[in-house]
Amino acid sequence: MAPQPKKRNSKSSTQKKKTTAKKTLLNKRTRKKTTKKPNPKKHIFIVLGVFLMISLVTFGYFLGQYDMKNGQTPMSQVYKTHDAENKKKLLDDLSNIKTQKPKEKKETSLSKVPLVAKVETKVKEKKKKPQAVKKQKNTSLASLSGKPKLVIIIDDVSSSAQLKRIKALDIKVTPSIFPPSELSMKSHRLAKGLKHYMIHLPLESGSKQFNKQYKTLKTTFTKAQIETRAKELRKLFPTARYINNHTGSVYTNDYKAMQTLYAALRAEGFVFVDSRTIASTKVPKIAAKVGDAYVGRDIFIDNEHTVPYIHAQLRRAVTMAKKKGYAIAIGHPHKMTMKALASAGSIFKEVELVYIDEIYKN
Repeated sequence: MAPQPKKRNSKSSTQKKKTTAKKTLLNKRTRKKTTKKPNPKKHIFIVLGVFLMISLVTFGYFLGQYDMKNGQTPMSQVYKTHDAENKKKLLDDLSNIKTQKPKEKKETSLSKVPLVAKVETKVKEKKKKPQAVKKQKNTSLASLSGKPKLVIIIDDVSSSAQLKRIKALDIKVTPSIFPPSELSMKSHRLAKGLKHYMIHLPLESGSKQFNKQYKTLKTTFTKAQIETRAKELRKLFPTARYINNHTGSVYTNDYKAMQTLYAALRAEGFVFVDSRTIASTKVPKIAAKVGDAYVGRDIFIDNEHTVPYIHAQLRRAVTMAKKKGYAIAIGHPHKMTMKALASAGSIFKEVELVYIDEIYKN
């Protein structure tokens, strides 16, 4: 008989299956424990960080745009102009202007000085009297004698051709020259060799078109910006004494802005002549507050460009001069204005034509 196959132990195979199933279950649990669970807090912090960075960049961009809008132009763009050649010439002129550097004070080291010497030094320092601050001289009216005085100012001068026509009049007329602008980036050179002239400074007006003029001062400018402009004008026009405003109805009517500008110009040795582009100008109050005589226009002579009109305005100016001893008339370098002034000899018989600095002293 053939040998019969051995019967498998069913119990042992069942146990093996159970053991294997347990091991598999334990392996799955171990894997679940070893696997790191995602941390929602960490993800939140990452998202917040990215959002904060984007917010800061956006805020910085809009802040820069706000500053530009309010006139806070970077120094690299101060002389920005479409005329690159004239820009280069202007920057060369400014760099060639000599400025006196304050002498550096030598610091004395007291660490090696005996204690007695240190005490004596301190005593000497206490005895020193503080230096008196030099007061700015006030602007006052010069002693006027003889005929009534008439000052004629010609504004908006920016070219040698205009200055040549003024000189050709052969009468005392004070030209008021624009600082460098789109009209001429080298207009400041016109003042070279002139003894009697003024600066015609653009100030903010109610006209957006006029306010676009190069480096127009606005009421939104900071004190530092205004003082920087005053110092720049002094470098451009080292011999100038008088400044009058081009437009400026908004600026001269703003007490705070005008007071800051008046003080800044005064510190540089300038006398502000009010063109009176608005009746409510605050310049008279500001001048009186610091003890200055108010210097302002009495009449415009060429609002209409005809010889008869200009002659009529000149007669009115003469009448004003006869009443108060002097008068200030303002015109512009129009051909008709030059023609009217050249033919006004008979009108000027009752007055003496003088420059602006002949009726005021500083």
